[in-house]
Amino acid sequence: MSLSRDLIQRFQQIVGDEGVLYNPEELLVYECDGYVVEKKVPDVVLFPTCQQHVVDIVKTCNEFDVPFLPRGAGTSLAGGTLPVGGGVMITLTRMKQILEVNMRDRYAVVEPGLVNVHLTQHLAGSGYHYAPDPSSQGACTIGGNVATNSGGPHTLKYGVTVNHVLGVEAVLPDGSVVQLGGPVEGSPGYDLTGLFVGSEGTFGIATRVYVRITRDPVAYRTMLGVFETVHDATQAISNIVGAGIVPAALEMMDQGIVEALEAAFHFGFPLDAGAVLLIEVDGLEVAVNEEAQRIVNLCEQSGAREVRKANTAEERQLLWKCRKQAFGAIGRLSPSYCTQDGVVPRTKLPEILEFISESGKRHDIRIVNVFHAGDGNIHPILLFDERDKEQIERVLKSSDEILAKCLELGGSVTGEHGIGVEKIDFMSKLFEPDDLAVMADVRKAFNPMGRCSPQKMLPTAGACGMEHIEKDHPGRRAAM
Repeated sequence: MSLSRDLIQRFQQIVGDEGVLYNPEELLVYECDGYVVEKKVPDVVLFPTCQQHVVDIVKTCNEFDVPFLPRGAGTSLAGGTLPVGGGVMITLTRMKQILEVNMRDRYAVVEPGLVNVHLTQHLAGSGYHYAPDPSSQGACTIGGNVATNSGGPHTLKYGVTVNHVLGVEAVLPDGSVVQLGGPVEGSPGYDLTGLFVGSEGTFGIATRVYVRITRDPVAYRTMLGVFETVHDATQAISNIVGAGIVPAALEMMDQGIVEALEAAFHFGFPLDAGAVLLIEVDGLEVAVNEEAQRIVNLCEQSGAREVRKANTAEERQLLWKCRKQAFGAIGRLSPSYCTQDGVVPRTKLPEILEFISESGKRHDIRIVNVFHAGDGNIHPILLFDERDKEQIERVLKSSDEILAKCLELGGSVTGEHGIGVEKIDFMSKLFEPDDLAVMADVRKAFNPMGRCSPQKMLPTAGACGMEHIEKDHPGRRAAM
């Protein structure tokens, strides 16, 4: 679509000239999020700095019958911020204030554009932190985390974003403002906060988030288990969890990822290892030593070649820096990559990893793996060159095979990245028609006109939005 000059001027009156981008060369930056396979340039990008700006933008979009969608840092990995059909992109990165921190009641109030790690940095030294820590923690925003219900390495013990959001203040698709939940634990009535978190921007635009802050553990023990094979590493995972131990984090990286990380950070990773496990336990000083030693013993019983321990805070921080920046290091391996986000039962990890390897060989695509092994949330990373359409086709086919296999093994097609546009057709394989109908009814209650983040998540809303995919990548839908 093409927006009229009158509408552009209305937006300029709301957010100022500096808050409006509409020149083609400026808009190109916003053609995709972290899911680079699909691209669409918005008609205009707006940068509100307060809730009233968002209200006025939404009401103006409704007046002119123009679709709109929110965007944070654009680190989402399933096309959640892709402006299917064009329209208005509302970028919230200038709404980044920490509005309140209440240590006594253990909550903070933040704007949606606040970068995740900036809250924990703000809390440094207070004895508290914000627990959700996605791998893109240094760039992703809390509003974006709310949209996709992001997880992270410490999900295993501390839970995902919804477990740390007490409430949201949001602008609904009709321009009205509501508060769902708030700083008080256990508000009576329906859990509308839990409903809103993970709705991928289709229920409205969060403009204020009430988050739980968590007391810092007294002690940490961080270990790196080195294994000859992926199978041995996955066996260690099962043995650790089966022993009743719940690590704060249990991450796996295969040889391809280790190669990229060592080239980037020179940590001393063993390049000949088939896989490594990054394991962390935390808690009281009196308990963590015993728990760490039990984990070492279990890893050795599972065939670990060695288990290294981070002996200083600096060594621990470097290990976590390597893990958090693994995706950035992949740039050393390939010009483009597509990260998948399936879930399988932990006992099925060897089977899904073997299938991933076979799929890569079948489609002549190199695939490396780094993932939250403790909760079965896999992140196979398919390496390719997006300038080659034939490679894109192979990546899409392999991705579809992997996600279908996750379902076959009793899992899901997403653990934290969301559905976006990438996985719409899998929703009818994951849910029954009655389930999807209920979801559509719930969304309609929030978003009756369908203008807010249209053609996302549900197949009933996404079918027409897939036309551009079929046009650019023939056979894409048939492969799903």
